[in-house]
Amino acid sequence: MDYKLEVVTLSVSDVDRALRFYTEKVGFNLDVDYHPADAFRVVQLTPPGSACSVQIGVGLTDAPPGTGRATYLAVTDLEAARHELTGRGVAVGDIRHKSPIEDWKGGWEAGVDPLRRDHASFADFTDPDGNSWVLQEIGHRPPPSAVSS
Repeated sequence: MDYKLEVVTLSVSDVDRALRFYTEKVGFNLDVDYHPADAFRVVQLTPPGSACSVQIGVGLTDAPPGTGRATYLAVTDLEAARHELTGRGVAVGDIRHKSPIEDWKGGWEAGVDPLRRDHASFADFTDPDGNSWVLQEIGHRPPPSAVSS
């Protein structure tokens, strides 16, 4: 039996403001904006390359706005992802990595993991309501070196 995570619901105080943040600043794709009644609206957004979407809206959850914590976005190049997001106006925290990774007990050092190991490097940002996101580097591959003739 497969159990596939399809949607994560986040509570926001202003759907239009959150929609602009996620599409214009974070770069999520807008899949659905369905608003059949004043008391119900569902907006579904999907991060590029993701099989899991995010829903925001009205009448979806009774959770207080901004209570979503540590939703992870996996990226193959954390430095590039951070640069892209900050260039769009997202306040992304500094990159950090687990240390010592061999016997990690919650300690951190600045920057990406020197060996670019999977699940070792992170940076954080929040949406306008305070829902928090964690960028995590997985699958980093250094650029191919130029071959001289």
